[in-house]
Amino acid sequence: MIGSDESIPPERLVATTLELVAHDTTNPPGHTREIVDWIDTALREVGIETERFAVEDRKPNLLATVPGATDQRLLYSGHLDTVPYDPDGWSFDPLGEQVDERVYGRGTTDMKGAVAAMIEVARYYAHRDRQPPVTLEFAFVSDEEVAGDAGVKALLDDDRLDTDGCVIGEPTCTGGPASIIVADRGSIWLTLESVGEAAHGSRPMRGQNAIDRLWMAITDLRERLANRELTVPPDIETIVAESVEYYADSMGYEAASRLFESPTVNLGTIDGGKAINSVPRAASAGLDVRLTAGVRTPELLDEIHDWIDEHEDVTVADVSWSIGSYEPLESPLVGAVGDVAESVLDDRVYRRSATGGGDAKRLREAGIPTVEFAVATDTAHACDEFTTVSALSATAEAYLGIPHAVSD
Repeated sequence: MIGSDESIPPERLVATTLELVAHDTTNPPGHTREIVDWIDTALREVGIETERFAVEDRKPNLLATVPGATDQRLLYSGHLDTVPYDPDGWSFDPLGEQVDERVYGRGTTDMKGAVAAMIEVARYYAHRDRQPPVTLEFAFVSDEEVAGDAGVKALLDDDRLDTDGCVIGEPTCTGGPASIIVADRGSIWLTLESVGEAAHGSRPMRGQNAIDRLWMAITDLRERLANRELTVPPDIETIVAESVEYYADSMGYEAASRLFESPTVNLGTIDGGKAINSVPRAASAGLDVRLTAGVRTPELLDEIHDWIDEHEDVTVADVSWSIGSYEPLESPLVGAVGDVAESVLDDRVYRRSATGGGDAKRLREAGIPTVEFAVATDTAHACDEFTTVSALSATAEAYLGIPHAVSD
């Protein structure tokens, strides 16, 4: 662990956060060229080597390296794009405003505050003209909020991320129980379509209602998935147990258990019919199915196809899927980040699964050990999103400490 006299001044963290938030990187369109220009200049001014990489001109990524005392490499990764905002819903400037302990603005929590901590960690070593215990690498990436291809995926496809471990600055400590994220859930996104026979709405028995057919299939699918018990490998059972305990704090034990014991289903879109007085001939719906890491997604997808086949004139028109990923708890990276987080926060830190999945999944699938950690607030994507000075300082302190812990 770093010495108690070594820290990053809070005013620097706040200033850098406000500078990042002042660049509007809402996605769509997710343009990051100007914010990358600023970060690139800030790092090069103190002698840090950087490299840009882009497959879309307006969505560049920036890589930076701070050579360490050993060849062991630790990557800090943070996305620069944010979700859109409605300025009419904000009481503070969505492009940055400090009020006492709070720093407001779109992305302060998700995740420009963590990016600011990463930048200041890099500048910390450059200003002191000293080496970190391991080589530090930084990836400031685009296109995460829409699961696009211009960010981490592009870097992985071009073999630009060859590292021994990665910490992503997603907010994991937001006012409830503290945590690091070591897993994510798999997903199946289904588009179902049904076909019926049109008729006048006053004589519905002369037609076949496509919405009714579709709704029956959706209802059946939901019931079957709710009763479909999931079996996970033994090495993820502890992660599931800690995840249930973590989420029980906010939603209760029963609901938290359902997140991992069976697939969850969200009916996200439904469309059908042209007029209230007509029997609809066609209908479609989009469903979001999530399942615990360690579960074989293709096997469940085969079952879903079989269930849908039982419903006349209802088909799976489109599907995309992913397998949940996890970092084993015995991983040195999990131990190091967990120990540092508990030391900084002076509290228990849960090792949990995310309910969704983002860049961490892509990195783990590429064979890069990855965890997520940052201290922030529970305001991601909300109006008046904010972080705090103390959260920024805790995140930076942890990011300074982790390189020492992984080198031990």
